[in-house]
Amino acid sequence: MSIKNELRKFVAPEFIFGKNSRLLVSRYVQNYGGKLILLVTDPGVIAAGWGREIQTLLQESDFEVVVFDALSPNPRDYEIMNGAELYRQAGCDVIVAVGGGSPLDCAKGIGIVVSNGGSILSYEGVDQVPVPMPPLICIPTTGGTSADISQFAIITDTSEKVKRAIISKSVVPDVALVDPVTLTTMSPYLTACSGMDAMVHAIEAYVSNASSPITDVHALEAIRLIHSNLLFSVQNPDNEIFRHQIMLASLQAGLAFSNASLGCVHSMAHSLGGFLDLPHGECNALLLPHVVNYNFTVAPERFSRIGQALGLDLSGLNESESRKKMVNSIIDLRKSCGIDGGLAARGVSLSDVNQLAENAFDDPCNATNPRAPIGSDLETIYKEAF
Repeated sequence: MSIKNELRKFVAPEFIFGKNSRLLVSRYVQNYGGKLILLVTDPGVIAAGWGREIQTLLQESDFEVVVFDALSPNPRDYEIMNGAELYRQAGCDVIVAVGGGSPLDCAKGIGIVVSNGGSILSYEGVDQVPVPMPPLICIPTTGGTSADISQFAIITDTSEKVKRAIISKSVVPDVALVDPVTLTTMSPYLTACSGMDAMVHAIEAYVSNASSPITDVHALEAIRLIHSNLLFSVQNPDNEIFRHQIMLASLQAGLAFSNASLGCVHSMAHSLGGFLDLPHGECNALLLPHVVNYNFTVAPERFSRIGQALGLDLSGLNESESRKKMVNSIIDLRKSCGIDGGLAARGVSLSDVNQLAENAFDDPCNATNPRAPIGSDLETIYKEAF
């Protein structure tokens, strides 16, 4: 048995997992010495009741609250800048984010700009955020993005129509209150898309060239939990047992990918989602089987363990047969959860492929893909996903 002579670090925030953990928000604001809170959320989360609930809890504890909810499903660069200006003008001292990936990433972007100045897009890349953010408390309401615990913030560059990745331990929240109850207001399709997002996080982290035994444990457990519970969670939206398992899977996947990073599924999804303003989890779900097919031959043992976590019996199969069985299994899970069709059904045309591939090629997530892609590889994968 060989031992990799490589150093690995593992970064995670404090997190509280479990039913009603969200109700601890005032205690944590007090711990960070907050007095005037910027509450970052979005219209959908407000309509679901979670944004107002957290606002009320904070106000009942005598904190002043300024609400920023003028943001899109894919947070845009100018929305970040507007939020940062509101934070400064109001004199806020703590940020509380409630919602899915959009409010959480928006809150991170606001924190970056408040502490460092300039444009949010100037912090794209790895370890480009020199000054830590103000205290940030995250309450996720979707089971998939894991933005509440990760080193990633994904922002849409509106001028170039592409998503930019900011990766830094400076954007790790101070605490995440991870409450499975919040998932009960998700629609079946959002449940499916966010659950597949978590699946992609786990699979890409496990085959990443920056993986480690520490991240592997979290990645494989996330894959097992999603395979066993996602369809039931889609079909039974009020069932807190299934919601608990999916939120736990999202947490496990987040711990894995935040430290092992991601791969071509995400680089291509960032390009696709920014270009056509498509939901991130949906993009990931459509691209995942095709990237697995592309990567399989360079990490067959790793993918075999993923197959086991997916409940597949690959014994007696050669590499080609194993690859085909795994790809079909992922497609079957996606379709059974209601994510059907391909890129063409979402308005993508073949004439878009070259630009999509060019944008994806520059994404930092490619650096940890197990197979170093070239532009023509990415073009081929996009075409396969039509």
